[in-house]
Amino acid sequence: MTGTFASATAVAPAHEPHAHTADVPDGWDIAGNTNGGVLLALAARAMTLETARPDPVSITGHFTAPGRPGPHTVETATVKSGRRFATATATVRDAERTVLSAVATLGTLDPSPEVLHLDGNPPDLPDPDDCPRTLGATAPPFLHRIDLRLHPDDLGWTRGEPSGIPRLRGWLRLLGDEPVDPIALVCAADAFPPTVFNASLPIGWTPTLELTVHLRARPAPGWLACAVSTRFVTGGFLEVDGEVWDTAGNLVAQSRQLALVARA
Repeated sequence: MTGTFASATAVAPAHEPHAHTADVPDGWDIAGNTNGGVLLALAARAMTLETARPDPVSITGHFTAPGRPGPHTVETATVKSGRRFATATATVRDAERTVLSAVATLGTLDPSPEVLHLDGNPPDLPDPDDCPRTLGATAPPFLHRIDLRLHPDDLGWTRGEPSGIPRLRGWLRLLGDEPVDPIALVCAADAFPPTVFNASLPIGWTPTLELTVHLRARPAPGWLACAVSTRFVTGGFLEVDGEVWDTAGNLVAQSRQLALVARA
């Protein structure tokens, strides 16, 4: 399991009740800051142990400080446990400070969801082999831990030619044929570069203040088709709305996050 997403977000019971330990390895960061989706997935995994429910259904994280690789503690509490769902909280701390506070509803997701109404489709993407992998000399370490292939039309910002549309579309999977479960979907919601890189705004660290992920179903094996977009950049803030679809054409996750515009 060395180097896998599952090992990077693994948690173990601590000696104190409702406490868990984790060790986030190097390489899951962006400019030294652990990817927010990794931290939220860590919290989600701890809450599945707290509630004995296998899947997050809805999870919201408020990021209070940049995370760093190394030892972490996760304190959890059950707010309510019902017949179908349980609600729990989690506080993630590194060696120095609290980095994340989260709340989630957990239950059991269906691998073959019934569709009663659908007003949308997976993003229109070329085949994964026709979408460049976003690696290069300046790529953050996190992008070496996942396989992310962006739509060629959305890569103008990498050449200093932003498209003017704050949107990114692409394929995503874990490396080494590691399966994507609902915990990994939480991370997938925060795996893309900032949408505003395509909006002629400063390219730099765009810190997430809050991230919410709604999980709809367990994904079918294979690539995930993803799209993230921004409509409003005001007052130094921006929102990012995301959709994640599996190979069976199922919408498996939706997300929204509030982030800060990178400083010039």
